[in-house]
Amino acid sequence: MKTQPLIHTRRDFILGSASTLAAGLLGKPLVQAAPAATGETLVTQLFGSLNEQQRQAVCFGFDHELRSKVDNNWHITKTPIGQLLKPDQIDLVKQIFRSLHSDEYADEVLRQFREDSGKGGFESAAIGLFGEPGTGKFEFVFTGRHCTRRCDGDSLAGTAFGGPIFYGHASKGFNEGPSHEGNVYWYQAQRANEVFQALNGKQREMALLGDGRDEDGNDTVKLTGMTTGLPGIPMTELAADQKDLVRLVLADLLKPFRKPDADEAMKLIEASGFDHLHLSFYKNQDVGDDKVWDVWQIEGPNMVWYFRGDPHVHCWAHIKGAV
Repeated sequence: MKTQPLIHTRRDFILGSASTLAAGLLGKPLVQAAPAATGETLVTQLFGSLNEQQRQAVCFGFDHELRSKVDNNWHITKTPIGQLLKPDQIDLVKQIFRSLHSDEYADEVLRQFREDSGKGGFESAAIGLFGEPGTGKFEFVFTGRHCTRRCDGDSLAGTAFGGPIFYGHASKGFNEGPSHEGNVYWYQAQRANEVFQALNGKQREMALLGDGRDEDGNDTVKLTGMTTGLPGIPMTELAADQKDLVRLVLADLLKPFRKPDADEAMKLIEASGFDHLHLSFYKNQDVGDDKVWDVWQIEGPNMVWYFRGDPHVHCWAHIKGAV
């Protein structure tokens, strides 16, 4: 059988050459690069690669109670990915994890997970898949020490990150010094302390409290729905430039995460009422007694962002839209 020539006529040749020339003049690549895979498309690939034994270990119905769980050091399923998945599947999980973070912070967040996981490294993680990609609601959950991350394809409307998340780091040991050397997330406390420095004396009295909240899994980020009576100083007590600084700090808190998740979080914060937010700092947990507050939080009726930097960094975040 004869193969057909790629160019059938002189006209085809001229048109093809013209298109190639135009692309070159316009500075366009002659071969368009494939779009980068999203976390959701990678989760679909992972789901399709699982055998029956693997599915029994990590797959659940969408409404399973494990899907919404969060904690500071836990495994959503019993078997770590290093023992359950094949090397190419583990690589897919790593790609999913990276895709949930910004290009600026992905390497640093991976470093955090490896450092905190000890000898087990990345393969000590455990995952859960809830629902089935492509058929409606689904969510991928990645867990380990100092880590709960989610990839949900917006299956949960009005919920940032697909539910509560946790991140943390103990870079140079369990008890970090006041400078938190090497900690991926310490910059967030430094930014929050810039807001404290911008407060006047009366405002500081309202914002500075004793001890931070207890850490107890999902109860740590339980939303109250309250617009008044929350701990700390309400945004209504801040001047316009101070509020703008708080917004900039919130944007910086979201820098480690992929842009769609960060953008959604900011929209939900504003939609729930920025002026309902309360900001607090906790003087009884001041590492090094340097008055750089290691523990602080922002809370509103539909939001908790609790940063505990004593003895090392734990951070709990939960953001929903107005109910």
